[in-house]
Amino acid sequence: RWQKVLYERQPFPDNYVDQRFLEELRKNVHARQYRYWAVVFQSGAVVQQLCSVCVFVLTWWYMDAGVLSPHGLFAAALCSSLLGYVLFDAVDSGAGRRESGRTRWADLKSTLVFAAFTYGFSPVLKTLTESISTDTIYAMSALMLLGHLIFFDYGANAAIVSSTLSLNMAIFASVCLASRLPRALHAFVMVTFAMQIFALWPMLQKKLKAQTPRCYVGVTVLFALVALVGLATVSSVGAVLFTLLLLAVSCLCPYCLIRLQLLKDNIHGPWDEAEIKEDLSRFLM
Repeated sequence: RWQKVLYERQPFPDNYVDQRFLEELRKNVHARQYRYWAVVFQSGAVVQQLCSVCVFVLTWWYMDAGVLSPHGLFAAALCSSLLGYVLFDAVDSGAGRRESGRTRWADLKSTLVFAAFTYGFSPVLKTLTESISTDTIYAMSALMLLGHLIFFDYGANAAIVSSTLSLNMAIFASVCLASRLPRALHAFVMVTFAMQIFALWPMLQKKLKAQTPRCYVGVTVLFALVALVGLATVSSVGAVLFTLLLLAVSCLCPYCLIRLQLLKDNIHGPWDEAEIKEDLSRFLM
């Protein structure tokens, strides 16, 4: 009888297999079964980040056009930051803060140091890119914001994910755009707002998603509506295209993912690479 070994002489060629060979065939062993609404819920992270970029660019456009004053933006950002700070602790009753050991006084000092340094260097930020053409600044900002969206941590375990790189690219884009604003105060407020929407806002999103999923869905829908209304005041065509993009990300892409899962046909069997599951550490002693 044929045995699947090569260390014994058998009256069969080395590449011989019998009818039992395919009995060990398994299909889609590690395939995951997705549910549509669960995938739609997870796509909220992508929707929120797209809306964050949209709101940031709209805010810059309003300031550049003189529609929004830096004092008004700073006051609105300060109020929203205080509200988000209170909500961040209220969601889990301060459990995350107690685990990290970070005090409110430490948060206040970090905020004051960041604001002081940013305000002090705002004249430098304003004149940093004077020798670079405006078209180049816009192209670099667009590429940096696109890279921010690509490398952002949406919760997937992938090699391309890099939260540090994503944040640095967003801040670089904000510095580039802030350098084209009228005054140094505009540049200071723009960079501060970029730090709030690209660094602090995602932290609150993740906590809401983990602790209160329903509240997270409501905040995502409300944030998307704010971005769409703001974009509609600038370009109705852009608002329609952005709406189609959000619907494609949140509704069409999950549907395509589930449909493509039905076509998956990965096979596993005795031809796979052998895996040693036994503990061999005793041989190393």
